[in-house]
Amino acid sequence: MSDPPEHRRLIVAGTGIAGLSAAIYAARSNNDPLVLEGVEPGGQLTLTTDVANYPGFPDGIAGPDLVNNMKEQASQFGAEIDHGVVVDVDDETRPFEVELRDGTRYTCDAFIAASGASARTLGVPGEEELMGYGLSTCATCDGAFFRDEEMLVVGGGDAAMEEASFLTKFASTVHIVHRREAFRAEDYWIDRVNEQVEAGEIEIHRNTELLELHGSREDGVDHVTLAEHPEGHPSEKLDDEETRTYEFDVEAVFYAIGHTPNTAYLDGTDVRTDEAGYILTEGGRDGGQTATDVPGIFGAGDVVDFHYQQAATAGGMGVKAAIDADEYLEAEARATAGGEIEAAADDD
Repeated sequence: MSDPPEHRRLIVAGTGIAGLSAAIYAARSNNDPLVLEGVEPGGQLTLTTDVANYPGFPDGIAGPDLVNNMKEQASQFGAEIDHGVVVDVDDETRPFEVELRDGTRYTCDAFIAASGASARTLGVPGEEELMGYGLSTCATCDGAFFRDEEMLVVGGGDAAMEEASFLTKFASTVHIVHRREAFRAEDYWIDRVNEQVEAGEIEIHRNTELLELHGSREDGVDHVTLAEHPEGHPSEKLDDEETRTYEFDVEAVFYAIGHTPNTAYLDGTDVRTDEAGYILTEGGRDGGQTATDVPGIFGAGDVVDFHYQQAATAGGMGVKAAIDADEYLEAEARATAGGEIEAAADDD
């Protein structure tokens, strides 16, 4: 017979900024949170070599250093941070049952989903080495580091158009690379980008794909290899005589091909998500803004927020989730105590 699962008052899934902010506040509220690192320990910020826009660091701070500082702070207040990837949450029982990828099981009274969203990548050569060293998935985070340089944005949706438009504040020229002829973006963004094309701020490379990134961590991105085919999707037609492969000089590359929220472990629950998998929370102006449709389960950070996706906004949402969870746990404790008093009175 297997041992019963260990019980925890609160479990936080994720050690990005949202999860660690939640952990700090939850620990200070004596909720003894167990914080599980997840598939990307530290979240996307660990891929950022220099965070210059997080409040309180006028000289900037390395992403991994910020995460490690927050881990230490959470631990000092009593949070337990452990390895572990949540693969299943059972919301049909109380307390909730949580299963990890290695088979470890826990029960908990409240659960905060702060498992983030993973930026989609291309898997091309040079990508792994140069991520955070000239290759980025966040223009608003890293664009200012490449002032007056040639920048390249990969994508054809709203995010790509918005990021390209934003980067014109810094770049000498922004190049948009899209594998098809037509963009998926809304007309507003296409019109905006076309205005910037006419102004000489943006150049569009249609039916073109990024095949490889070149450079080093010491010197950053030096150039890229692109392929172009008149009918699009050139990476699938490299042997076609109409495909042109060429080298292109840029100093920064930004992927804007979407994110995938890490919410698969909630698939069997009554937690509602949108079509892309982002958690739908209560929102509004009162307390309980991070509550999901399942009482006791809360969402925070990029697993909820598909729009802002900034470290500071994720941190704020993590704080809200910890406060919401604390209020939920206190209310449950009061209800339990009231029920026990009533039961004792009935026995008299």
